[in-house]
Amino acid sequence: MSVHFTIEPLAKAHKRADFTCGNDRIDSYFRKAVSQDVKNKYATCFVAREIATDRVAGFYTLSSSNVPLNEVPEPLAKKLPRYPTVPAVLIGWLGRHSDYAGHGLGEALLFDAIRTVAAAPIGAHAIFADAIDDNAAAFYAVFGFMHLVKRPRTLYLPMATALSLLSP
Repeated sequence: MSVHFTIEPLAKAHKRADFTCGNDRIDSYFRKAVSQDVKNKYATCFVAREIATDRVAGFYTLSSSNVPLNEVPEPLAKKLPRYPTVPAVLIGWLGRHSDYAGHGLGEALLFDAIRTVAAAPIGAHAIFADAIDDNAAAFYAVFGFMHLVKRPRTLYLPMATALSLLSP
C-alpha cells in the first residue's frame, strides 16, 4: 500500500507525543523543545504528515548560521571570498518516525529542506547538517555532503550542489 505525505510548517495541531525515530535525543527534542525554538525564532520546523491519518511521520528544522572559512574543505575554500565565515543554513534536526522506514521519507525531508532554502529570499552559500551519529552522517554523505575539517559530524553542501540534487 502506498503512503502519501504532505510537508508543512509545524502547527499546534500536529501531535508530537508519540513520535519515535529510534534516537532518544531526537525524539525528546521534537516532543518537548522544538516548539520553544520556533517560538523564539531559533529555528523553523517542518513536519511530514501522513495524509490518510494526519500522523506526524517526520520533521526537520532550519536555522540561519555560518561556517568558518577555515573549516570548509580546502578545494571549496579556495573558490570562496576571503570572508571569515561562509553564510549557510543549518539543518539542525531531521527525524523520521520508525514506522515509516523504507518509504523514502528521509530523502523527501532533505530535498524539501533544500527547496525551502533555495526559495528563501536570503543569501546562503551552503547547507550544512549536524549529524547526531555516524548513521546520520552516512545518510548526508550519500547526497554529497562533506565533513567539515574540524567537526566531522557537521557536514557541508554548497547550494549549487544541493540544487543539482533537485534536477531530474
